[in-house]
Amino acid sequence: MKRLALFLIVLLAIVGAVGWAVSKDAGYVLISYDRFRYESSLWVLLGLLACLWLLSVLVHWVLGLLQASGALVNPWSRRHRERRIAKASRSGLRELAEGQWSNALVHLRVAAEHDRQPLVHYLGAARAASELGEHEQSDELLRRAREREPEAGLAIGLTQAQLQIARGQYAEARETLNGLHDEHPRHHQVLTLLQQLYVQLRDWPALCRLLPELRKHRVLSPARLSELELLAWTAAIEQSVLLPEATAEEARQALGQRWQSVPNGLRNEPALVRAYADGLARLGDEARAEEVLHAALKRQFDDRLVERYGRVQGREPSRQLNHAEGWLKDHPGNAELLLALARLSLRNELWGKARDYFEASLRLEHRPQTCAELARLLARLGDKERSNRLFQEGLGLVEGASDSRLPVISNS
Repeated sequence: MKRLALFLIVLLAIVGAVGWAVSKDAGYVLISYDRFRYESSLWVLLGLLACLWLLSVLVHWVLGLLQASGALVNPWSRRHRERRIAKASRSGLRELAEGQWSNALVHLRVAAEHDRQPLVHYLGAARAASELGEHEQSDELLRRAREREPEAGLAIGLTQAQLQIARGQYAEARETLNGLHDEHPRHHQVLTLLQQLYVQLRDWPALCRLLPELRKHRVLSPARLSELELLAWTAAIEQSVLLPEATAEEARQALGQRWQSVPNGLRNEPALVRAYADGLARLGDEARAEEVLHAALKRQFDDRLVERYGRVQGREPSRQLNHAEGWLKDHPGNAELLLALARLSLRNELWGKARDYFEASLRLEHRPQTCAELARLLARLGDKERSNRLFQEGLGLVEGASDSRLPVISNS
């Protein structure tokens, strides 16, 4: 109220001052240019200028009103369209992270269709569609992403491969990744996905071929790469013996070729040597398996290889037993070696020696298998009473091991 009164006072003062000035002197203005000539009093000219200023203010106000009305009628006007795109993008990305696939698909499709940089929105929408089981729509969104941003082929291809793996479309994923690998042979994510896919497919030969690239480009940590190399080559050797519809000779050749392709630095690994020896034994070449195991044990003593050595039959069983007894001097308290010696003694029909070795192994390590084998030997030697006790003892060990693996249910 005070402001209005003050405004009226100031306005009356200005009007009064102007009226006094007009009554005192009307003034004179002459504007002449070429043939144009304008004459008027000073106050008339000032009035015209004031009217022009008021008219410009009125026009500006009307245009602003029309623009605001147009924005209400057309929400996709430039200003409001950008706001809607930003809102759809924020909502869609949040919903994608929260697993709200349906809402995320709607919002991200809207953002992708109208944004000038739609790649992230298309990729997110494709993932949401895939999670909803709408695989065709997912592939269509990725196709449109390629059309809008053809230079982003790597990002789109990686997303497509990941979605194909998640759907179980392994053949399609392999084709996608092979294409990316041809174009980007050093890209870490491409190599990582190929490695994961080969493990998923149990395609160990393909993984073995990929391992040098993984090492060269340092895709994995040294510890993880060493673990993967051992797993892949061991499984590849085991797999070579199980070729479908292959004759024994063909399987033997495949096993030999696979073993020859193993890197030299891995050939002394006990797990690989054991897999190779097992393959030879499975194919009926136990004599060669014994030679391989003996050579490996001369280089490095290993319980796993000793266990296998006691199971295979070499060309000369007595000589094989002598080799194993020679290792006993350096490993007198090794239960695995004593068990292998017992088995080799059985093969040489040295029943008393076999019994002693079984007893010594059993004293060091109480195993169900040792109990069972000693029980069978005692039954052959006529000691039925102790044989039965050992069978029962071994059965109790097996049941105890099974019970220990059962989950504990709390009553609290």
